[in-house]
Amino acid sequence: MRRREFITLLGGAAAWPLAARAQQPGKLPTIGFLSSRSPGEAEYLLGAFRQGLKEGGFVEGQNVAIEFRWARGQYDRLPALAAELVSRGVTVLDAIGGEPVPLAAMRATSTIPIVFMMGSDPVETGLVKSFNQPAGNVTGVTLLTSMMEPKRLGLLHELAPGADLIGVLINPNFPEAVRQLPDLKEAARTIGRRLVIANASHDEELDAAFMSLVREHVGALLVGSDPYFNTRRDRIVAFAAKERLPAIYQFREYAVAGGLLSYGISLTDSYRQCGDYTAKVLKGARPAELPVQQPTKFELVINLKTAKALGLDVPIGLSAAADELIE
Repeated sequence: MRRREFITLLGGAAAWPLAARAQQPGKLPTIGFLSSRSPGEAEYLLGAFRQGLKEGGFVEGQNVAIEFRWARGQYDRLPALAAELVSRGVTVLDAIGGEPVPLAAMRATSTIPIVFMMGSDPVETGLVKSFNQPAGNVTGVTLLTSMMEPKRLGLLHELAPGADLIGVLINPNFPEAVRQLPDLKEAARTIGRRLVIANASHDEELDAAFMSLVREHVGALLVGSDPYFNTRRDRIVAFAAKERLPAIYQFREYAVAGGLLSYGISLTDSYRQCGDYTAKVLKGARPAELPVQQPTKFELVINLKTAKALGLDVPIGLSAAADELIE
């Protein structure tokens, strides 16, 4: 029997030593977890990631180790953090939280398997060759959240039809911003509304953006899909509440924190998927053979308590379409 046929028959049993061959004897395979977020606000999501790993047969501290690196919303830190994980000889590199993270990972290594999770189109951004055949050392989960901005604008208009001037919070350092803005402007023209763009990529700019929105007297707020804003979620929700602005966000977590409404995918489901794919790679699967996972469901969440505080009546059709109503 040929060696290749023998390995094929053994399947996963033979794949494990191949996946871990770079590890020193007696050392656990190591996941390098690179994220644009902050550890505190992402802790509950790590539970979902670990659940995906567990379902795939891996438990941290027992048969796999995890090294974490957090950019805390500052994308310029990512290249150095990615290089540091690569230098540690990790078995697989997870790149979580927006297009800049997997791009930094790809620049740091072309050999270590990379599993990404981000909101944009990985084909359009050059991360993979196609959804079904990624090619190279990269695959993962795309949330497609950046493409949902026009839909979010329409939902915000439906709930706050009296807002003629709508503020849009955008991070100009986030690559997807160049795609988000044209889509939003076209959607605004369709519904006959004007937009005020407020840019913010760090805390000082975020404060200035808040002030500019107040000066312009916007009547509602759309917060662009961007991992930096996730790390400042409570501040943004508090600003909208203080200024009595109906606001829409990308994830359920904003609505739970007091935001008016959100429209997007389930983050916990996506983190679990990412953990599952990481487990497959640890077992020997090649990223090129793992199709990029795409969302199959988007959820609409409305915080009725916040709507009442803002004096808004939620249309019956909108409440009926909601996947979750927070009271």
